[in-house]
Amino acid sequence: MRFWLVLLLTVSLFGGFDAKLTISKKADQRVHVAVIDGSFPTERTRKLHAIFVADLKISSHFLPDEMYRTGSYDSKRGTPALRTQRYTITYRYDEKDTDNTLWVKVVNPANAKVIMEGRYAVSNPAKYPFLVHKAVSEINAHLGYGSIDWINRYVVFARYTGRKQSEILLADYTFHYTKVIIHGGLNLFPHWGDPQQKSLYYTAYVQGRPTLYRLDLQTGKRKIITHSTGMIVCSDVRKDGRTLLLTMAPDGQSDIYAYAVATGKTTRLTTFRGIDVNGVYADQGASVVFVSNRLGYPGIFKRDMASGSVSQVVFHGKNNNSVDAYGDTIVYSAREGQGVFNLYLSHTDGRGGRPLTLSGINQFPRFSPDGKTILYIKRSYEGNAIGYLSLTTNQSLLFPLGDRKIQSLDW
Repeated sequence: MRFWLVLLLTVSLFGGFDAKLTISKKADQRVHVAVIDGSFPTERTRKLHAIFVADLKISSHFLPDEMYRTGSYDSKRGTPALRTQRYTITYRYDEKDTDNTLWVKVVNPANAKVIMEGRYAVSNPAKYPFLVHKAVSEINAHLGYGSIDWINRYVVFARYTGRKQSEILLADYTFHYTKVIIHGGLNLFPHWGDPQQKSLYYTAYVQGRPTLYRLDLQTGKRKIITHSTGMIVCSDVRKDGRTLLLTMAPDGQSDIYAYAVATGKTTRLTTFRGIDVNGVYADQGASVVFVSNRLGYPGIFKRDMASGSVSQVVFHGKNNNSVDAYGDTIVYSAREGQGVFNLYLSHTDGRGGRPLTLSGINQFPRFSPDGKTILYIKRSYEGNAIGYLSLTTNQSLLFPLGDRKIQSLDW
């Protein structure tokens, strides 16, 4: 079925954890900081150092010294060389079977003043990256910078494990923590069901029939929402959780539908005799943007929810096969030559067209909950990675990933 070519983009991901940062913001606009391992050094504490550096970089507010340093947690001044730093962040990590604790101290080395001190704990040792994320987000807030709480969120993604087999996993934004939550059979298109990440929707196959499920992550219970022949995908959830946007193809052609969670009523939003997929809410829910082949190739269109009128909103590129929206702002992927897909920022009224990437294959763009950061997958000659791009500073952080094929993701 041709619509799968529009809806599905499978990427093979390789590599380790090392992050690569592209910086367009001037260094002197950010605060210099050094990170010191005050623990008994182990492989785990060195990984914590790498996560600290990544979190500080992606905050856009700090310029961390990447050198791995060790020292006493109780020391305030450190070595004389560190007095050129605006701050030092010293951490101490204690790993036990039921209590994994991270102590963090922020010091101004010029006057030995302790700016902030915190303790962070988690019972599951595999979740140690979240200790750093929490600490850095609180340091960032304590120093009066804009919120970066998105680094505390989970990413949910599906990856193939074999022929007609896939699993759904949770990860921290660096993919240093991963956990399989659904396995067995073909499980695809996970999408968060609420802003608090307590539930998610996904597609599975029951006796060969595409079926939409809702999984409650707190109880582990799952519930069948609805079925459809051909295909069924939840591509977006209204902020209040009351309405889902589904892509279904009961008659062989894919269209966008609105599904009322309380009543189970389904309303067809598009009627084009072709391919309409990947609907997402825009303009505070007043419209839906989606991918369609109305021009003979994948393009981005908008449906006004009040009038039902459909209009083209992207006029760049001959293949726009992925889109996301935040308010009246959209991010989309555009093919710009053989093997090149770049991301662009635009608006639902068609104005704008700011390039966000310059090379490689960049796909699956997703806005952060505050609309200030974009998650995406990047393929290039250097390998494949998950990327994050700050819209305020144009910094992008890339994390090379594993050797499985990712089918789709959300955060």
